[in-house]
Amino acid sequence: MRLIAKRDAFRAAAVCAALLAASAQAFALGGKEAAPASRPAPANPRVRLATTTSTENSGLLSYLLPFFAEDTGYTVDVVAVGTGAALKLGENADADVLLVHARALEDAFMAAGHGAERRDVMYNDFIVIGPAGDPAGLKGSADAKAAFARLAASGASFVSRGDKSGTHVKELDTWKAAGIAPSGAWYKEAGQGMEQCIIMAEGLQGYTLSDRATYVALKDKTSLAILFDGDPVLFNPYGVITVAPSKNPAINADGAKAFLDWLTSERGQGLIASFKLEGQTMFFPNYKP
Repeated sequence: MRLIAKRDAFRAAAVCAALLAASAQAFALGGKEAAPASRPAPANPRVRLATTTSTENSGLLSYLLPFFAEDTGYTVDVVAVGTGAALKLGENADADVLLVHARALEDAFMAAGHGAERRDVMYNDFIVIGPAGDPAGLKGSADAKAAFARLAASGASFVSRGDKSGTHVKELDTWKAAGIAPSGAWYKEAGQGMEQCIIMAEGLQGYTLSDRATYVALKDKTSLAILFDGDPVLFNPYGVITVAPSKNPAINADGAKAFLDWLTSERGQGLIASFKLEGQTMFFPNYKP
């Protein structure tokens, strides 16, 4: 019995000592938990991401990527171009993973064998912006087709991305639905990213189609206002695609898969939802396992 009592007393003393040591460590860290043990570094820690300009211009990537690096050990090198150009980079194996927004082009990319895996990630919407006075009379249009018809009839300047981006594809689809083939002095093809298009439209006091996030991010730099939005056809979904490793042995397949998995994880989806500008949620996560 004495031996048992001594053994129990020894265990109790050991537990107390451990608790005291933990308390001292917590106090030294200012009440914060000790940092977890460092993870093994990835064999190839750099991931090449080709993405649409909206994810960069809006500030979304600047917000997300530090969390991704902290969670996984990977560093992302970003090339922000139109969706068409991003898909071309993937086709040529000049990117490991893509974050884009033109579903028909994405499906064609996958069907051609250029991609290994595609997942839905998030969505927002497109808006038509222009001079606050609205010389084309877009306000009150019944739908996007009617708004674009008013644009064409008015002769007001319209700046098109003209770069095979997701925004450009949506614009062309809307003109087609309205039965209009835009041409003439009023229709300007910039061949530039969204920020440059907004700046060009500002200079011309004309109109352009923009994703909402880029516009809100640049709102303080332009006098242009939202003149039409809300039509379901202006829905703007984004997908993440890993480039097929068979395209080139140099493809960082592990890093690409880590990015895809993280972006569609509870952690990544939650961070996307928490990204806000002017108190507004800019992107809505929509991955479904």
